[in-house]
Order: sequence, then C-alpha cells, then structure tokens
Amino acid sequence: MSTFFVNGPSSFAVRGRSYGPPSPEPARERRPRRWPVTSAILLLVALAAWQLAGAAWIHAKAALAQHLIASAWEGTKSGGPARPWPWADTHPVARLTVPSRGIDLYVLAGTSGRSLAFGPGHVDGTALPGSAGNSVIVAHRDTHFAFLRDLREDEEIDVEDARGRRTRYRVREVAVVDKHDTRLLDPADSPQLTLITCWPFDAVQPGTSQRYVVIADRA
Repeated sequence: MSTFFVNGPSSFAVRGRSYGPPSPEPARERRPRRWPVTSAILLLVALAAWQLAGAAWIHAKAALAQHLIASAWEGTKSGGPARPWPWADTHPVARLTVPSRGIDLYVLAGTSGRSLAFGPGHVDGTALPGSAGNSVIVAHRDTHFAFLRDLREDEEIDVEDARGRRTRYRVREVAVVDKHDTRLLDPADSPQLTLITCWPFDAVQPGTSQRYVVIADRA
C-alpha cells in the first residue's frame, strides 16, 4: 500500500519520498529590443519617400505650367501680354528652343520665386530676348535649366519674341562664376544671350555660392 503524507500546502510524500514545488525554470536570456532600430529605419524610409514625392511634384508642376504658358504665349503674340492663369503676376516674353537638345521653353517676365517655379525668368533691366544688347535669363538647375550642363560651345539656341520674330544664337562661352559677379548683367554692344543657373548641378542644398553661365552671340 502506498503511503501518502501531507507535509504542507506545497509538498507531499509518496512511499517515503518527498516531493516539493517544481524548481523554477532558469531565467531566459533577454534579447535586446529591436523596435528602436526598426522605428529609425521606417522613419528614414518615410523621409526618403517624402523627399522623392516632393521632387516629383516640383518637376510635374514645372512641366504642367509650361503647357499653360504655351497657351498664354499664343495670346501674347496675337493681342499683347497674357497671363497663363488668372492669379499669375507674370506673362511669357519669349520662347527659347535648343534643337540639338530637344528643348522647348517659354520665358516669363521677372525672376521672382513664384515665376521661377514655373519657367525660366527674364531679368528686368536687361535687353528683351531677341533684341539688341545683353538678354539675361535665369532658371533652376534641377528643372528648366538642367540641360545647360550638357550644352557645349557652337551649339545653337533659337529665341522667338512676342512679335513672332526669331533670332538664332551660337554658344560662345561656358563658365562657372561667383554669384556676386554682376558683370553678367552688363549691357552688350551686340545681341547676346546669357543663361544662368546655380552650380554645382548635383548640389543637395539650394542657394549655392556659384553660378553656371552660358553666353551666346547672335549667329
């Protein structure tokens, strides 16, 4: 016959052998929490996606604006300055094409940030594109004037003015200058086209201290 003794609330004996509470399991090795690393990775991915979306929107906006400006350009040639959209504070003053590069752009009056978001801007006080003197046009390096980095000497640039007259220019010089070099705005004795954008082209931050310049003379 088996002998059963109750030794207390947490132990017992069977056939003289004592049984106590089960031994506690050895503590498991704690693994480092991975959520901070995962969160950081997700945050970086989200920031990268946001940056890419912002860049895509800038390019889409610039492309769409040029289509709207094209309609305003036809109106400008037939009846005087026409705004590309009702709230615009600018209007197209010229059409600039580079046949060898497949470039076709409409140049807006003025160089305010609002204008340059939608197209190249003509610098006030310089000669109008296609007329005598130095006509200066500026644009952003990552949108409308991104093609300047590939433009070479002797390539041709065509400009159409508001009267429908066309002037052909040939690139004479390509240079990088300090942004404070105001000689780029000096008048010229003969028809000259000066195209300016920020440099370097692959800079991450805006507002660089140097400018990339293309100077062309009437052919």
